[in-house]
Amino acid sequence: MLSFLVSRLLSAAIVVLGVSCLVFLFIHIVPGDPVEVMLGESARPADREALRQALGLDQPLLTQMGHYYSNLFQLDLGTSLYSQRPIVEMLMERIPATAELAFAALVVAMVIAFPLGVLAAVRKGSRWDQGAMGLSLVGVSIPNFLMGPLLILLFSLWLGWFPVSGREGFASLVLPALTLGTAMAAILSRMVRATLLETLHEDYIRTARAKGLSESVVVWRHAMRNALLPVITLLGLQLGTLLGGAVITEVVFSWPGLGQLTIEAIQRRDYPVVQACVLLISFTYVVVNTLTDLVYGWLDPRVRLEGGR
Repeated sequence: MLSFLVSRLLSAAIVVLGVSCLVFLFIHIVPGDPVEVMLGESARPADREALRQALGLDQPLLTQMGHYYSNLFQLDLGTSLYSQRPIVEMLMERIPATAELAFAALVVAMVIAFPLGVLAAVRKGSRWDQGAMGLSLVGVSIPNFLMGPLLILLFSLWLGWFPVSGREGFASLVLPALTLGTAMAAILSRMVRATLLETLHEDYIRTARAKGLSESVVVWRHAMRNALLPVITLLGLQLGTLLGGAVITEVVFSWPGLGQLTIEAIQRRDYPVVQACVLLISFTYVVVNTLTDLVYGWLDPRVRLEGGR
């Protein structure tokens, strides 16, 4: 188990370092000058050069990268070029909103996916199965930037049930959570159906039925318990995907989270803030997937033994 844990943690560290390096390089390659954004096009060349020297943007790219990693290894994310505020404070203000949205979307996905997947597996080949898989296909096919405006048009403008945007109470959370959770529910329901169909044909399920147990007990207590291993893996992967999808969803609904902060920083060419946001999202993604691997290895010793080789 120790070798399995070490290998997973080492892989996670390499991925985070690779992502941070790529983000640093890409954000500096993208056209645009933060000095022009801050001072405007009418600023004098001398003022631009003075600000560029003050921010350290006149130094070679490798020198800037060296300073970035030196500060990063000291857990110092730096200050914003635009607002001159510590980036840690800016992130701490936005993390609760993104975490709230991701958790709500995960709940929505599970509430939709598990009953839908179980119904499709138990009623295989019926209209229930076809309808459930049809709904999941629609959920996968509609992207967030289209689903969000459609929900706003229907439930906010036409029916007036929920706010159009912002973060003011539970009502404002419903539409963003539905937008972010439906796509995940579509993928998750298909996985639940596939794994449950395999489990329902096992010998111990036939034995449970032969003992006279009700179908609900057979499905939920015996079959689902063994069908959850692949679902847990998919949940870990999709939880990381939620953070990536939250960028679009937060922009559509003006949700004040990390996604909104990332887009604002890109528009302002605020390099340190963009790097910190992407690094935090990728770090969370890696941590979630590493924990998923560890849970999977704990539940299934075969994975633990293969991973430790």
